[in-house]
Parts: sequence; structure tokens; C-alpha cells
Amino acid sequence: MVRRLTTLVLLGVCLSAGADWPRFRGPSGDGTASDKGAPQKWGATENLLWKTALPGAGSSSPATWGNKIFLTCYSGYGVSEDDPGDPANLELHILALDRADGKIAWDQTIKAGPPVGEYRGFLAMHGYASSTPATDGQAVYVFLGHMGVYAYSLDGRQLWHTEVGSNLDPWGSASSPVLAGNRVIVNASVESGSLVALDKTSGKEVWRAGGMVKSWSTPALVDLPGGSQELVVSVKGKVIGFDPVNGTELWRSAGVDDYVCASVVAHDGIVYVTGGRKPVTLAIRAGGRGDVTASHLLWRVNKGSKVGTPLWNDGFLYWIAFSGTAQCLKADTGETVYEEKLEIAGRGDKIYASLVLADGKLFGVTRQDGTVVLAAGPKFDELERNRLNDKSVFNATPAASDGQLLLRSDRFLYLIGNK
Repeated sequence: MVRRLTTLVLLGVCLSAGADWPRFRGPSGDGTASDKGAPQKWGATENLLWKTALPGAGSSSPATWGNKIFLTCYSGYGVSEDDPGDPANLELHILALDRADGKIAWDQTIKAGPPVGEYRGFLAMHGYASSTPATDGQAVYVFLGHMGVYAYSLDGRQLWHTEVGSNLDPWGSASSPVLAGNRVIVNASVESGSLVALDKTSGKEVWRAGGMVKSWSTPALVDLPGGSQELVVSVKGKVIGFDPVNGTELWRSAGVDDYVCASVVAHDGIVYVTGGRKPVTLAIRAGGRGDVTASHLLWRVNKGSKVGTPLWNDGFLYWIAFSGTAQCLKADTGETVYEEKLEIAGRGDKIYASLVLADGKLFGVTRQDGTVVLAAGPKFDELERNRLNDKSVFNATPAASDGQLLLRSDRFLYLIGNK
């Protein structure tokens, strides 16, 4: 009986790892889906399984666990730049939807202010709900900027709430929570210039590290030989490795000289960071101690992504830049493999979302001109351009799980799958 239960538990873990997308950029934060079957082509009717109107706008990504989808959005203020309304009416929503039919199972609504950031400029490009929820199957954890961190049960009951800083920024808040053991870790650079770890059960602060400057980046957990793990965050001017258990700083290196939006990418103990107004990309070997700029900084190139996070696959780094240029670099040297300007309609910044990899294909969501599907390989090949034709604006990185794609716009959530 014990052996059978153990087998069932292990089977459940394996199924969960393949089917669930429990945080920003998936189970490992690397943007890669392990399962197969994601469709290459879809449209307003083709391979669209359902489409659900949301109670508000936002640019956070969906997170999934079993038959539940978790998402954030906002309403009441900032829907239109021409007539944003009264900031006192801003509300933030934490949603759970049923994956089978897209119906909203619960909607927890929180009054967000005042004060709130004024709806204009870059903040108007993505709004007030940019942080993706994280779940461990026991609870859902949401970072709502100056409103703090919230935990909910899977049936929508608030478990705890902890503030991590009250500052505002004209660009808003964006970093998503990371779960490490019994810690919920958030980069509260905007709110308090801190990296903060909270106890998952109680929400009590466990540790706090300062020095988080001009960073909207989600940290990465980096696995090292021997089984140890580091938490790595990219901020203006430096990249820092921490012990995720107690917050001890382990190492630091020179980093991006300007603001950082893209998340940290890690593979085989190497971390890749990118960002800045004039983007740069760096590769750094984790696991050092002290200032490792001279010993562990492997390469630096004067190109990169301002917002979207790179994706590592089979020895290459991929991204689609702000303005719509698809780029591929060799991960070991930073050498450019290809750089192709895509034809993307729309004004200004064309892309905010990060690439995801599913079933051997790269999916890149543009703001106003559909989803670009690229071949994953060193030769540039645009396989498909999929449009849903409903005039929505798409800023969110898709979720890829169970052979399907979840796309989120400022108006709708869509489930894409082979019919």
C-alpha cells in the first residue's frame, strides 16, 4: 500500500510539472513548457477553445494549477488615457477561472488608493496589474506593488496580507513573486528599494536586502552543482546572488548600467541578464563569492532587450526586442546568430511580452499585431502570424501548459488549443 501511494504521489508530481504553469514564465521561470501539442496556427475561430471577458485591464500573465487559472487585473481608473477617471476608484482584482470553460470562479477585489500612480506615459502602456501570481497548489501569492503581498486559498479566501513598501514610480510596479521553499520573495525595488522574503504560511517578513535600484526584474532561482541554490536579481549597475533562505549576499558582479525590466535567465549555473535604454546583455557564472566581476563575468555585448526576457534553448538565447526585432545569440559567447526586423503593425513600442517555448516553437506576442511563431533554431524562420482580430492590446507573456496556450489582453483571456 505504501509503495502504491508513493507511486501515485510521484506520478502526481510529474503530471503537475508537465501541465501546470504556476508562476511568471512557467515552472522553472525559464519560459519553457515540457509538454507537447501546442498549436502552431489559430485565429478568431480556429483552435480558439474559449474567450472570457475580464472585469478589467492588465498585463500580468496567467498562472495555472490543475483546473484553475489565476490572473490579476484592474478597473475603475486608467482604462482610457483620454478620460482616465478618478484615481480614488481604482480597484485591483485577483481572479480564479475554471480552465474547462473559462468562467470566473471567484474575484477578490481590493481598493487600491489613493494614492496611485498617475495614468500617463509608460504607466498607461501597461497599467496597474503587471505582476503575475505564483502558486504552489496550496495558496496563490500576489504582489500588488505599494498595496503589498497577498495570499489567497485556492477557493478565494484571503490568508494574509503584508506591506513591503509604499513608494510609487511613474513606470508603475511589475516584478512577479518567486517561491523558494517556504519563502515568498518579491523584488520591491519600486516600493522600498528592497528584496523581501516572507513566510508563505504567515506572511511575516523573514529577511530584507537593500540596494534594489531601478529594477522591475523578477529574480531567478539558480541551481548549482552539489544541490545548492542561489537567488539572483538584476538591478541598475549590478547583479547580486543571495542565499534564498536567510538573505545573505553571496556575490555581486557588474551588470546593466541602466534600468532593468527583463527577468534573470539561468541555465547550468550561468545567469543571463539584459536591459537598459541602450540594451546590453551579460553572462555571469553563479556560485562565486564577493565581487566576481573579474572572475565570473563571461561576456558582455551591446545589444539586448529593454523589457522582454530572453529565452535559453539548446545553447542559444532568443528574444524579440521592444521595436520588433527578433534576435538570436550564442549563449556561450554572446555572438549574434541572427537579427531580423519583423513586420509588426501598431504605434510606438511593438512588444512588451517575453517569448515562451512550447513543442519546439517560439511564441512571441505583439501588442497589436498578433502572435509571432518562430522556429526554435539558429536559422530565422517565421512559421506563422496568428491574429484574433478583436482590437485588444496584448502586453502579457503567454502561459503554455497541457499542450495549450493562454493569451491575455487588456480585455479578454483566451485558451488556444488544437480542436
